[in-house]
Amino acid sequence: MGLAPYGEPRYVELIFSHLLDMKPDGSFRLNLDYFNYATGLTMTGPKFEELFGGPARQPEAPLTQRDMDLARSIQVVTEEVVLRLARTARNELGAEYLCMAGGVALNCVANGKVVQENLFRDVWVQPAAGDAGGAIGAALAAWHCYAQQPRHAAEADLMRGSFLGPSFDCNYIRRFLEQASAPYERIDDDRLLITVAELMSRGAVVGWFQGRMEFGPRALGNRSIIGDPRSPKMQSLMNLKIKYRESFRPFAPAVLYERVGDYFALDRPSPYMALVAPVRERLRNQLSAEQERLFGIDQLKIPRSTIPAVTHVDYSARVQTVHQETNPRFYQLLRRFEALTGCAVVVNTSFNIRGEPIVCSPEEAYRCFMRTGIDYLVIENFLLDKKMQPAVAPDDSWRREIEAD
Repeated sequence: MGLAPYGEPRYVELIFSHLLDMKPDGSFRLNLDYFNYATGLTMTGPKFEELFGGPARQPEAPLTQRDMDLARSIQVVTEEVVLRLARTARNELGAEYLCMAGGVALNCVANGKVVQENLFRDVWVQPAAGDAGGAIGAALAAWHCYAQQPRHAAEADLMRGSFLGPSFDCNYIRRFLEQASAPYERIDDDRLLITVAELMSRGAVVGWFQGRMEFGPRALGNRSIIGDPRSPKMQSLMNLKIKYRESFRPFAPAVLYERVGDYFALDRPSPYMALVAPVRERLRNQLSAEQERLFGIDQLKIPRSTIPAVTHVDYSARVQTVHQETNPRFYQLLRRFEALTGCAVVVNTSFNIRGEPIVCSPEEAYRCFMRTGIDYLVIENFLLDKKMQPAVAPDDSWRREIEAD
């Protein structure tokens, strides 16, 4: 999804003619002659490499235009499959609402296309839509089928914002920080929110840790790294110095729900970052003729809007709407940031580095804080300044501990 907008869909016909037999209803069959995952240890095989004119890209290798064009082509094909399946579900079942799960349901670009078609009154994507989220379906199936419990539909979001994981009380946090000899300031909520909003407005990157951990692959305001979306340098800074990943990868905007329409062409909640929507025209920057001619990864250098850190090169954004009902503290932080800057959006990315899971405990949060370029760390009501922390020996062990993406 992230690389696709840099490329051209030049391989679409090749995919349909050799790899994928797709029917009008969206059902499809893969030609396994080109894949190796069923019998080998890699995803693709020699015939795939021959078809697309070269071997698979190796980890850390420079991105080529072919990589970008492959990404775009596969994304286009994926969107077509999803749209055909959605149309078939609507036509055959007459359903007014669509629920989606599974790994492909995390393709929020395709989800956004389904919403734009107006096939359904609403679309809901399970926040842990990948394999791990199947645990919810298994538990519900056992609850209904074996325990004979009734199945209730509800207007409210019974996932409760997906904040289903563990939390840590202030006594536990204080003991850990003192054992780690980590200087901190403990301050009340109101002053903390004002302070963090001011730090972000000055360009600081903040590790934000509060409440129960999110269930699913997205950080939704409880295990997040946050910053100012108005900064044209924020995307590259977070990618290269904090996330340790390729600079092209976009970041998501967290926006106050009642203000989402002011920034994005989206008319509904998106609490789980499951939908991509265009940035409003009025916020977009006018590009020069020279800038318009830029191609491939060179497009990354041009700020696309007044919120450039969360605007992808195709003027899209993976939107998270923040709601008072499910995350009141994060909501109030955005309110403070808007009062200070006039901007109701912050950059929100998961609190981890590439290849590691999102941090769960205060210990993991502090470790990530100290190994990266995060400027400040908030753990509940404890504020830590990187400049005040004890000096630690340079630690590049993460490069050996994690697999390259």
